[in-house]
Amino acid sequence: MGLFSRKSRSKQAAQAAPGARDAKAETVAHLTAFVASHTGCEAFIEPPTRVTQTTMVIVADTGEWTRRRVPDDATARRLAKQFKVPAFDVNLSGYPSRMREWNEKHRKGLG
Repeated sequence: MGLFSRKSRSKQAAQAAPGARDAKAETVAHLTAFVASHTGCEAFIEPPTRVTQTTMVIVADTGEWTRRRVPDDATARRLAKQFKVPAFDVNLSGYPSRMREWNEKHRKGLG
């Protein structure tokens, strides 16, 4: 079973949604490129809310970060394992201070 596959989804439904397959490939490609081009990456998994599905934030040692939607927590953990980066539940760990510092620096136009 692939990283983004769903057990309940039929083959016909999967074949009828090439845009979804493209989006999944783009997500994996983006996250792969981010991890490959940044050092000290860690994954932070954000649970779904009423408005958004599960998301995965990857934070580099510089504090630079990227966020992408993923189907569920298990998929996010498989991706983190594939990328060889540690994964944390953001509700338990919070975000790293380097991420907040990076955001603040770039919000002020200093970055």
